[in-house]
Amino acid sequence: MTTLMVNIHAAKSRLSELLREVEAGTDVIVARAGQPVAKLIPWPPVQPEREIGFLAGEIQIYEDDVISSDPEVVAAFEESATTDLP
Repeated sequence: MTTLMVNIHAAKSRLSELLREVEAGTDVIVARAGQPVAKLIPWPPVQPEREIGFLAGEIQIYEDDVISSDPEVVAAFEESATTDLP
């Protein structure tokens, strides 16, 4: 990945060009007196909204499919929760 460092004055006068560089995958660092102060990054793509209930009626869960807790594991967990830590 390419990195481009520009000073503030150049960034102000070349903003449109720098934004095209960012969209193309270039890291653009804005500097003041040679010291980095900001990084231009692309805006994340819009994620489609999830539709609640879009699988309603499509999935079936049977009682045999649900796994219950293992009593030994539950006992070990409860014991570890009450043990004092060093």
